[in-house]
Amino acid sequence: MIPPYRFAGRTAVLTGAAGGIGEQLTYGLAARGSHLVLVDVSPLDAVVSRIRAAHPALTVTPLVADLADRSQVLSVATRVLGTHPTIGLLINNAGIALGGRFDQVTTDEFETVMNVNFRAPMLLTHALLPALTRGSHLVNVSSLFGLIAPYGQSAYAASKFALRGLSQVLQAELSENGVGVTTVHPGGIRTGIASSARIGSGVPEAEIEPHQQTFAALLTYPPEKAAAEILDAVTRRKARLLIASSAKIPDLLARLAPVAHNRLLTALTNLTAKRSRPAPPSQPAATTPAGAPSPPPASPTGTPRPGGPASP
Repeated sequence: MIPPYRFAGRTAVLTGAAGGIGEQLTYGLAARGSHLVLVDVSPLDAVVSRIRAAHPALTVTPLVADLADRSQVLSVATRVLGTHPTIGLLINNAGIALGGRFDQVTTDEFETVMNVNFRAPMLLTHALLPALTRGSHLVNVSSLFGLIAPYGQSAYAASKFALRGLSQVLQAELSENGVGVTTVHPGGIRTGIASSARIGSGVPEAEIEPHQQTFAALLTYPPEKAAAEILDAVTRRKARLLIASSAKIPDLLARLAPVAHNRLLTALTNLTAKRSRPAPPSQPAATTPAGAPSPPPASPTGTPRPGGPASP
C-alpha cells in the first residue's frame, strides 16, 4: 500500500495549465504548497502572476510548448529534468478535440489529436520516469469518451481510450516502485471549450454553431470542484476517478448495456440539452433534415467538436 500523497514542498508538473480544469489545478496545487512547472500552448502569464502573488515562497516555472510537436514535448522533458531531478507529481491534462464523422476529418487532423492527447503524455511520462521516484504520483486525464465511444468523436475517443489503456497498465507496473497512478474521466465540466474545439474540415459550416450551443448547455460542473476532486484522488492514491453524474451515469449504462448504451445516451443528451437551452429567438429555428443522423455530441470534458486547442 502506497502511503497518502503529500503535496507540500514537492514539485508538480502540469500540462494544459492555462485554462479550464488545468488552471484550477494550478491554484489547488499552489494552495497545498507544491512548486510548479506549468506547460501550455497558450501564454501562462496571468496564471503565474496570480500564483506568485498569493504564494511568493513557491517556485513557478512556465513552459510554453505545442504538445502536437514531438520535439517540443521532448524539450519540455529535458528542461524539467535539468532543474528537477525528482518530481512528486506529473499531471497529463492537456488535450484537444476534433468533431465530425470519421469520413469528415482528414488523417492529418486525426493524427494531431492523437499526438496531443496520447503521444504527448506517453512521451512526457516515459522521459520523466527516472524523476518519478518512490512516493511520486502520475495523473492521466482521459475523458468520459475514454469509456464510451459516441458518434462523431472517432479521433477524440480513440486518443482517450488509448490514454486510459496506457494509464491502467502503468498503474499495475509502477505500483511495484511505489508510484501511484490515477486515471481521470471527467464529465460535463463548465469551461469555454464548447466554442473553441476543433471541427473536421469536412463538416458543413451550417452545422457548427447550433451544435456548439446545444452541447455548451450540458457543461455545468464547476471546474474548480473537478480540480479539487482530482487532487483529493491523488492524496488517496485512487486509481480511477469519474467526475460528475454526466460521467458516472454513462459509464454505468455502458457496463449494463454494452451495445445499446450509445442510443440511450443520445436520447438522454438530447433531452437534457433541450431543457437546458434558453428559449430560441422568434425567427424559425434550423432543423435537421428528415432521415439525417443525429449530430455528434460534444466531449463531456468540455471539448466538443469545433474550433481550436483546449484543455479538458
